[in-house]
Amino acid sequence: MAAAVSAAVSLPSSKSTSFPTRTSIISPEKINFNKVPLYYRNVSGGSRVVPIRAQVSTEAPAKVEKISKKQDEDVVVNKFRPKEPYVGRCLLNTKITGDDAPGETWHMVFSTEGEVPYREGQSIGVIADGVDANGKPHKLRLYSIASSALGDFGDSKTVSLCVKRLVYTNDKGEEVKGVCSNFLCDLKPGAEVKITGPVGKEMLMPKDPNATVIMLATGTGIAPFRSFLWKMFFEKHEDYKFNGLAWLFLGVPTSSSLLYKEEFEKMKEKAPENFRLDFAVSREQTNEKGEKMYIQTRMAQYAEELWGLLKKDNTFIYMCGLKGMEQGIDDIMSSLAARDGIDWAEYKKQLKKAEQWNVEVY
Repeated sequence: MAAAVSAAVSLPSSKSTSFPTRTSIISPEKINFNKVPLYYRNVSGGSRVVPIRAQVSTEAPAKVEKISKKQDEDVVVNKFRPKEPYVGRCLLNTKITGDDAPGETWHMVFSTEGEVPYREGQSIGVIADGVDANGKPHKLRLYSIASSALGDFGDSKTVSLCVKRLVYTNDKGEEVKGVCSNFLCDLKPGAEVKITGPVGKEMLMPKDPNATVIMLATGTGIAPFRSFLWKMFFEKHEDYKFNGLAWLFLGVPTSSSLLYKEEFEKMKEKAPENFRLDFAVSREQTNEKGEKMYIQTRMAQYAEELWGLLKKDNTFIYMCGLKGMEQGIDDIMSSLAARDGIDWAEYKKQLKKAEQWNVEVY
């Protein structure tokens, strides 16, 4: 049985980037953390004719079943669908970006009473209240789950999301608000939430507790990796103890946009040999050439080391966030692969087939 879990959700002050204020979910002191036809033919055997029986199989060769490297046994998908969603309640909704950050991001926890049995790396759908311009119910929107299977309260009865409020100006100069993101960010504790799913197997964690897991995230793409890292470093399981290397790269525009910073720093304190943490703050940091520090820029500083790790059978790359990050990372890997006479596009196909290259971008 997994032990009780606790940690804190980072809650920044309006101007500070050191995040001194916290909203505790649970007290930090408690972290424990065949019909076969027969044919005969005669062959000469000296003075005798000897019948030889040959057995010919009409069956196709047995198909070898691929054994997944991910924790995909008994994974539940689509238990709840749009016509019959699960109705949970909002238990907590906290803004986790500073007031001066470019946009708001919220961490929210919903009750599930154990009825939505998800795994780390899966997603759920949310259907916003109300109807669209045609008078029909809003369509569901998918969000990566930001909590481990045990949930933020450690009782397997909640699910958490990390959601950025979408607000933009259209071609007519009108302010447009994303329906579902604003619905979620405005939720008050006690409000009902229509949930579908869980869905997805692409981003499931590796089975191997000694694996190297490299996580590349921009913004709210951090969600599935928070779920991984809670299981790795904040929880105790009889059947899983992480002894490998978890390396997180998180890209954001400003320091006040860094998500779950305190949690990740606490993990690094707990397991400095098993967890590496690198931030890329594009509007505040530059590399030695004076270039803005995007996630691929930060990765380039460790390019040789990363390429060396990527050539190992137990290294897994996970990428989640803005689609723009993918090309920059491909460019880095292409140049490194070329030095070894390797075609990166083909090599990446092999990695995907082996479940070692996992991407969820939007």
